[in-house]
Amino acid sequence: MSSLANLRLRFAAFLLDYLIIAAYIILLIAVSVSLGLSPLRQTFKALFSNPNSSELSAFLLLVLPVILYFALFECSAWQATWGKRKLGLWVRDIHGARLGLVRSLVRSLLKFLPWELTHACLWRIPGWPFAAKTPPPIITAGLVLVWIIVGAYVISLLTSKTHQTLYDRIAGSYVVMAPHPSSIFVH
Repeated sequence: MSSLANLRLRFAAFLLDYLIIAAYIILLIAVSVSLGLSPLRQTFKALFSNPNSSELSAFLLLVLPVILYFALFECSAWQATWGKRKLGLWVRDIHGARLGLVRSLVRSLLKFLPWELTHACLWRIPGWPFAAKTPPPIITAGLVLVWIIVGAYVISLLTSKTHQTLYDRIAGSYVVMAPHPSSIFVH
């Protein structure tokens, strides 16, 4: 197997990928502002009229596309998102082969579980996002759980001899450095 990617490289790759996510978020904001000013305003307002429809809408419009970006690129011939590819990283299975779609989806779903759980909690804070009040204890517990999961991911990466996060272990995946810089563009 190729050299394993450490926290610094993986974080740097995620920051590069976050540029794509941020551009997508800006696009969503621009579309939502234009929909808010259009005849479709009532339909748009209905999408975010209560915590359940708000969370579902946010999941379908934001979180799911991001999960699919990671899952589809990491199981593709590239074996990497744009950010990982720029830094010469690949996502592989335990045998050093390309991830299958199901394994890649499981990995990405687990990876972004804290993000979705955060959304689920935030949408249920009374008055969110404009006049937020003190959240109920169950919401506070959910937000604490988010940080426990994120902490478990980071600690597992830092303490694992194989540089795997908890979601990598569950999905049976590794993030490795490409054997040669030129091979980044061959696969």
